[in-house]
Amino acid sequence: MKFLTSLDALIERIINPILVIVGLAVALMLAYGIFSRAVLGKPVFGFEELTLMGAMWFYMLGAVLASRERSHLSADFVHVITHNKTIRRAASLVSTVISLGVAVMFVTWAWDLLAFGLKRGQTTPVFGIPQWLSQASLFVASVAFVVYLIRDLILELSGRDISSGDPSSPTE
Repeated sequence: MKFLTSLDALIERIINPILVIVGLAVALMLAYGIFSRAVLGKPVFGFEELTLMGAMWFYMLGAVLASRERSHLSADFVHVITHNKTIRRAASLVSTVISLGVAVMFVTWAWDLLAFGLKRGQTTPVFGIPQWLSQASLFVASVAFVVYLIRDLILELSGRDISSGDPSSPTE
């Protein structure tokens, strides 16, 4: 378990700086592209390709961190309508199982998309960047979703309260 905790911390240390760099790059490219087109009257060809690729990786890696930290959006109405811990835990368990099933389907879809992109060899029109580079972000993120959902399922089955954001806190 200590190995998995260390690996998780390493993944976070890798993803955080990448998100900062890619986020700044996307913002700067968008700002420069708009400035160039609107003020200078000269569009910069190819920026859309780079911006789209950066935005896809930015969004997917951000979603991975949200899944890791359990800070993604959720419609947890069960906590509003009941204070019964058994019902809350059951609802959370059902939610995690459903999410895991959907994430597994997302992995298969993302893999099919990535395999198709690799097979077809499609590239972007200006820079000739392989399309599979942006499609890979979907696959990487979907695999991470499955890993973190399995972690959440194990924690829930072991009686830990994952809704608090602290996987080490036991359910009362």
